[in-house]
Amino acid sequence: ECRYQCPQCGECFARAGHLKRHALTHTGERPHQYPQCGKCFVRAGHLKIHGLTHTGERPHQCGKCFTKASNLKTHAFIHTGERPHQYPQCGECFARAGHLKRHALTHTGERPHQYPQCGKCFVRAGHLKIHGLTHTGERPHQCGKCFTKASNLKTHAFIHTGERPHQCHQCGKCFARAGNLKAHTLTHTR
Repeated sequence: ECRYQCPQCGECFARAGHLKRHALTHTGERPHQYPQCGKCFVRAGHLKIHGLTHTGERPHQCGKCFTKASNLKTHAFIHTGERPHQYPQCGECFARAGHLKRHALTHTGERPHQYPQCGKCFVRAGHLKIHGLTHTGERPHQCGKCFTKASNLKTHAFIHTGERPHQCHQCGKCFARAGNLKAHTLTHTR
Protein backbone atom coordinates (compact mmCIF):
# COMPACT_ATOMS: atom_id res chain seq x y z
CA GLU A 1 0.00 0.00 0.00
CA CYS A 2 1.43 3.35 -1.07
CA ARG A 3 -0.05 5.99 1.22
CA TYR A 4 2.83 8.48 1.05
CA GLN A 5 4.94 8.85 -2.08
CA CYS A 6 8.19 10.74 -2.48
CA PRO A 7 7.72 13.38 -5.19
CA GLN A 8 11.41 13.24 -6.10
CA CYS A 9 12.01 9.52 -6.68
CA GLY A 10 8.58 7.88 -6.44
CA GLU A 11 9.46 5.63 -3.48
CA CYS A 12 6.41 4.72 -1.39
CA PHE A 13 5.92 4.67 2.37
CA ALA A 14 3.16 3.50 4.70
CA ARG A 15 3.82 6.31 7.20
CA ALA A 16 4.23 10.05 6.76
CA GLY A 17 7.16 10.07 9.18
CA HIS A 18 9.05 7.57 7.05
CA LEU A 19 8.55 9.75 3.96
CA LYS A 20 9.73 12.80 5.92
CA ARG A 21 12.88 10.95 7.04
CA HIS A 22 13.44 9.63 3.49
CA ALA A 23 13.22 13.18 2.08
CA LEU A 24 16.40 14.01 3.99
CA THR A 25 18.32 11.63 1.70
CA HIS A 26 17.53 13.96 -1.20
CA THR A 27 18.38 17.18 0.61
CA GLY A 28 21.44 15.81 2.44
CA GLU A 29 20.09 17.46 5.59
CA ARG A 30 21.15 15.95 8.92
CA PRO A 31 19.08 17.86 11.48
CA HIS A 32 20.25 16.09 14.65
CA GLN A 33 23.62 17.47 15.83
CA TYR A 34 25.61 16.25 18.82
CA PRO A 35 26.77 19.37 20.72
CA GLN A 36 30.06 17.96 22.02
CA CYS A 37 31.57 17.04 18.65
CA GLY A 38 29.27 18.64 16.07
CA LYS A 39 28.60 15.34 14.29
CA CYS A 40 25.20 15.34 12.54
CA PHE A 41 22.71 12.55 11.96
CA VAL A 42 19.54 12.05 9.93
CA ARG A 43 17.79 10.19 12.76
CA ALA A 44 17.43 11.26 16.38
CA GLY A 45 17.98 7.65 17.40
CA HIS A 46 21.40 7.61 15.73
CA LEU A 47 22.30 10.81 17.58
CA LYS A 48 21.33 9.19 20.87
CA ILE A 49 23.39 6.08 20.11
CA HIS A 50 26.36 8.22 19.07
CA GLY A 51 26.15 10.10 22.37
CA LEU A 52 27.12 6.88 24.15
CA THR A 53 30.60 7.11 22.58
CA HIS A 54 31.09 10.37 24.50
CA THR A 55 29.56 9.33 27.81
CA GLY A 56 31.25 5.93 27.85
CA GLU A 57 27.92 4.38 28.81
CA ARG A 58 27.43 0.84 27.51
CA PRO A 59 23.77 -0.05 28.07
CA HIS A 60 23.77 -2.93 25.57
CA GLN A 61 26.02 -5.96 25.50
CA CYS A 62 26.80 -7.18 22.03
CA GLY A 63 28.90 -10.30 22.51
CA LYS A 64 29.76 -10.57 18.82
CA CYS A 65 33.31 -11.64 18.03
CA PHE A 66 35.33 -11.13 14.87
CA THR A 67 38.61 -12.53 13.59
CA LYS A 68 39.47 -9.30 11.75
CA ALA A 69 39.67 -5.94 13.53
CA SER A 70 38.23 -4.22 10.44
CA ASN A 71 35.07 -6.35 10.68
CA LEU A 72 34.67 -5.40 14.34
CA LYS A 73 35.07 -1.72 13.44
CA THR A 74 32.42 -1.98 10.71
CA HIS A 75 30.09 -3.85 13.06
CA ALA A 76 30.50 -1.12 15.69
CA PHE A 77 28.75 1.35 13.35
CA ILE A 78 25.51 -0.45 14.25
CA HIS A 79 25.99 0.69 17.83
CA THR A 80 27.32 4.20 17.19
CA GLY A 81 24.94 5.07 14.37
CA GLU A 82 27.87 6.23 12.24
CA ARG A 83 27.62 6.00 8.47
CA PRO A 84 31.04 7.05 7.17
CA HIS A 85 30.53 6.04 3.53
CA GLN A 86 28.74 8.82 1.63
CA TYR A 87 27.59 8.75 -1.98
CA PRO A 88 28.53 12.13 -3.49
CA GLN A 89 25.69 12.33 -6.01
CA CYS A 90 22.82 12.20 -3.51
CA GLY A 91 24.52 12.51 -0.12
CA GLU A 92 23.11 9.25 1.24
CA CYS A 93 25.37 7.61 3.84
CA PHE A 94 26.06 3.99 4.70
CA ALA A 95 27.81 2.12 7.49
CA ARG A 96 29.32 -0.42 5.10
CA ALA A 97 31.32 0.25 1.95
CA GLY A 98 29.52 -2.64 0.27
CA HIS A 99 26.15 -1.00 0.84
CA LEU A 100 27.48 2.22 -0.69
CA LYS A 101 28.72 0.26 -3.71
CA ARG A 102 25.32 -1.42 -4.08
CA HIS A 103 23.54 1.95 -3.74
CA ALA A 104 25.71 3.41 -6.51
CA LEU A 105 24.10 0.93 -8.91
CA THR A 106 20.76 2.69 -8.44
CA HIS A 107 22.36 5.79 -9.97
CA THR A 108 24.30 4.08 -12.76
CA GLY A 109 21.51 1.67 -13.71
CA GLU A 110 24.06 -1.15 -13.75
CA ARG A 111 22.71 -4.66 -13.01
CA PRO A 112 25.78 -6.90 -12.70
CA HIS A 113 24.04 -10.18 -11.79
CA GLN A 114 22.68 -11.94 -14.90
CA TYR A 115 20.66 -15.14 -14.96
CA PRO A 116 22.18 -17.34 -17.71
CA GLN A 117 18.95 -19.07 -18.74
CA CYS A 118 16.98 -15.94 -19.66
CA GLY A 119 19.52 -13.09 -19.57
CA LYS A 120 17.54 -11.11 -16.99
CA CYS A 121 19.79 -8.84 -14.89
CA PHE A 122 19.60 -7.78 -11.26
CA VAL A 123 21.35 -5.28 -8.97
CA ARG A 124 21.59 -7.77 -6.09
CA ALA A 125 22.80 -11.36 -6.14
CA GLY A 126 19.95 -12.25 -3.78
CA HIS A 127 17.38 -11.06 -6.32
CA LEU A 128 19.09 -13.19 -8.98
CA LYS A 129 18.82 -16.22 -6.70
CA ILE A 130 15.13 -15.57 -6.03
CA HIS A 131 14.49 -15.11 -9.75
CA GLY A 132 16.16 -18.46 -10.43
CA LEU A 133 13.29 -20.14 -8.58
CA THR A 134 10.93 -19.13 -11.41
CA HIS A 135 13.03 -21.30 -13.75
CA THR A 136 13.53 -24.29 -11.43
CA GLY A 137 9.92 -24.30 -10.23
CA GLU A 138 11.16 -24.61 -6.65
CA ARG A 139 8.85 -23.00 -4.07
CA PRO A 140 10.74 -22.87 -0.76
CA HIS A 141 8.52 -20.17 0.75
CA GLN A 142 4.79 -20.24 1.27
CA CYS A 143 3.04 -16.90 0.95
CA GLY A 144 -0.65 -17.58 1.63
CA LYS A 145 -1.76 -14.14 0.38
CA CYS A 146 -5.01 -14.11 -1.58
CA PHE A 147 -6.24 -11.57 -4.11
CA THR A 148 -9.56 -10.97 -5.83
CA LYS A 149 -7.89 -9.81 -9.05
CA ALA A 150 -5.37 -11.96 -10.91
CA SER A 151 -3.43 -8.83 -11.87
CA ASN A 152 -2.91 -7.98 -8.18
CA LEU A 153 -1.61 -11.49 -7.51
CA LYS A 154 0.78 -11.14 -10.46
CA THR A 155 2.08 -7.80 -9.17
CA HIS A 156 2.45 -9.23 -5.65
CA ALA A 157 4.47 -12.15 -7.03
CA PHE A 158 7.23 -9.71 -8.04
CA ILE A 159 8.09 -9.48 -4.32
CA HIS A 160 8.99 -13.17 -4.43
CA THR A 161 10.66 -13.30 -7.85
CA GLY A 162 12.58 -10.04 -7.53
CA GLU A 163 11.31 -8.97 -10.96
CA ARG A 164 10.92 -5.30 -11.81
CA PRO A 165 9.39 -5.29 -15.31
CA HIS A 166 8.59 -1.57 -15.52
CA GLN A 167 11.70 0.33 -16.67
CA CYS A 168 12.22 4.08 -16.92
CA HIS A 169 13.35 4.89 -20.47
CA GLN A 170 15.26 7.95 -19.30
CA CYS A 171 17.48 6.51 -16.56
CA GLY A 172 17.00 2.74 -16.70
CA LYS A 173 15.66 2.40 -13.14
CA CYS A 174 13.18 -0.48 -12.80
CA PHE A 175 10.07 -0.91 -10.72
CA ALA A 176 7.78 -3.81 -9.81
CA ARG A 177 4.68 -1.62 -10.06
CA ALA A 178 3.66 0.52 -13.03
CA GLY A 179 2.35 3.20 -10.66
CA ASN A 180 5.76 3.59 -9.05
CA LEU A 181 7.38 3.98 -12.48
CA LYS A 182 4.79 6.62 -13.41
CA ALA A 183 5.52 8.57 -10.22
CA HIS A 184 9.27 8.20 -10.80
CA THR A 185 9.09 9.61 -14.34
CA LEU A 186 7.76 12.86 -12.87
CA THR A 187 11.16 13.35 -11.19
CA HIS A 188 12.71 13.79 -14.65
CA THR A 189 10.34 16.62 -15.58
CA ARG A 190 11.37 18.80 -12.61
